[in-house]
Amino acid sequence: MAEMSPALRQYLLITGNYWAFTLTDGALRMLVVLYFYQLGYGALAIAMLFLFYEFFGVVTNLLGGWLGARLGLNRTMNIGLGLQIVALAMLLVPQAWLTIPWVMAAQALSGIAKDLNKMSAKSAIKTLVPKDAAQAGQTLYRYVALLTGSKNALKGIGFFLGGALLSLLGFAGAIAAMAAVLTLVWLSSLLFLKAELGQAKNKPKFSELFSKSRAVNILSAARLFLFAARDVWFVVALPVYLASQFGWDHWQVGGFLAGWIIAYGLVQALAPRLTARTDGKTGKHKGSALPGRAAALFWCGLLALVPALIALGLGSQYSHVWLIGGLLLFGALFAVNSSLHSFLIVSYAREDGVSLDVGFYYMANAAGRLLGTVLSGALFQWWGLEACLWVSSAMLLLTLIISRGLPQEHEA
Repeated sequence: MAEMSPALRQYLLITGNYWAFTLTDGALRMLVVLYFYQLGYGALAIAMLFLFYEFFGVVTNLLGGWLGARLGLNRTMNIGLGLQIVALAMLLVPQAWLTIPWVMAAQALSGIAKDLNKMSAKSAIKTLVPKDAAQAGQTLYRYVALLTGSKNALKGIGFFLGGALLSLLGFAGAIAAMAAVLTLVWLSSLLFLKAELGQAKNKPKFSELFSKSRAVNILSAARLFLFAARDVWFVVALPVYLASQFGWDHWQVGGFLAGWIIAYGLVQALAPRLTARTDGKTGKHKGSALPGRAAALFWCGLLALVPALIALGLGSQYSHVWLIGGLLLFGALFAVNSSLHSFLIVSYAREDGVSLDVGFYYMANAAGRLLGTVLSGALFQWWGLEACLWVSSAMLLLTLIISRGLPQEHEA
């Protein structure tokens, strides 16, 4: 560590914080879904437990970007870690106290914590990449893809961890173990994260919360429907379907979804290679060419077909094969779309006060998750998984249409 550049040390600290937080976030999500399903709650009631988690994510990203530019990204990241510890502690109450309003309140704090942490980590990357270095754009893309991909791989491990801890330690024991580990991470972050990280030279006014960039606004709208299309069937409907229709236990549901998220994260980390543009004559990658609108349209168009194909396959005698195979394909294509979008927003964001644009963008991301989560529980309870999949495909078509307004090249 002593031989590394200060920027690289800060990048590793930020990534380590993000990893630790993501493990607890993924585990908590799976713990809540499986535990309350075990208690007899329906799909819509379980979805409502995450309502404030997603709603406050919308608010947090909008205000968090402004706070990050004024106070520094180290402070917003540490506040996020601290709030997650409080959210976990709120669930260490007797079972009789774990009512829907109480759990919703704990999830609200967790949602604030998660989006403060994510916004801080994604914004900080742009401040750590040298602006005048050769291939700076490619370096930025690789850093973003690595952070995003590794985060999602660990979120998958968190899903497995949640199912495993629920079986081994019970709900309260699992929550206590995660709170203890995260407290150690939080104390390390308070000691070692650089104080002035991400502070804007000119303190932004509250009126500057909303982005004035057309590219950022269009990408944010596309992101909203992209993530709504994932969560409308993945967040609540899929785990409950696997448990109720396939008869899987906690280990199987948690393990399968963990494997899916891990593979999804690995593909995200490889996205710079998958989306690299090639020379029409030689067929070789153009080292300096970065993806833009054309790549966003191509990969979203492929993704939009998958939920519709899965929905058609669920009516056949090979529904297991269609669902599992389709889910794997969806994960790979969604990973590329997500990583590409994550790079584009950091690329489009202004240099001074980067967290303002990134925070606005992830506000749209959180709004998409909120919409998808609520619809996931409602559609599944009323019409089943097929309805969730058809709505997912329709949302991806909307994403495709919106993405046509992006600049021709990322530099625009």
